[in-house]
Amino acid sequence: MTQPQEGRKIRVYLTDDHTIVRRGIARLLNEEADMEVVGEAGDGAEAVQGVQQLRPDVVLMDIGMPGLSGIEATRQIVLAVPGVQVLILTVYDQADLLFRALQAGAAGYILKGAEMDDLLRAIRTVRSGEVFIHPQMATRLVQDYLNRLKGGEGQDEYEKLSGREREILPMLADDRMNQEIAEALHISPYTVQTYRQRLMQKLNLHSKSELMKYALRKGLIRLDQ
Repeated sequence: MTQPQEGRKIRVYLTDDHTIVRRGIARLLNEEADMEVVGEAGDGAEAVQGVQQLRPDVVLMDIGMPGLSGIEATRQIVLAVPGVQVLILTVYDQADLLFRALQAGAAGYILKGAEMDDLLRAIRTVRSGEVFIHPQMATRLVQDYLNRLKGGEGQDEYEKLSGREREILPMLADDRMNQEIAEALHISPYTVQTYRQRLMQKLNLHSKSELMKYALRKGLIRLDQ
């Protein structure tokens, strides 16, 4: 996973339709020695354009905004600017919105009622390439996942995987290199790559980030608190 450069500030872009919220967060973040706010937007469409121009490290993204929603803006940003990490900052604590945000490519989800220290930790976490989910939402995520299992949802695609594919999936999701996986399973790196491509196709995934989030939702890797 990509690590922040030593001594380089985390460049943050704020998106929220309330000016007073953006200004308050900007003031607090700019007081941090390792962070700087490089831009702001009041709606999703403006954010997509601004992020493409400024290419920040982390985008703080509200969900409920006029026009283009935060989730759709996240989807467009992740596709247009590879490497940018989107952290959802919202008042909404519904599990379905969390799932939709992760599916759109968000790297984290935190509630506006969180402590400032939690927000700072979330920004640093997603910047380092990890996933951050507010503890309250993590509980909802697990409960919703269990409910889906009881209802028989989300099982078909995983059931189609072979035993070897199920073995390799969490290793790939944990961002282990092909060579490392090959040595652990006594197969060739080329074979690992073939399994990687086959898994992405079967699960309809298109990036390492999507693969990791799928494994997280399936409970195949542990959530890093």
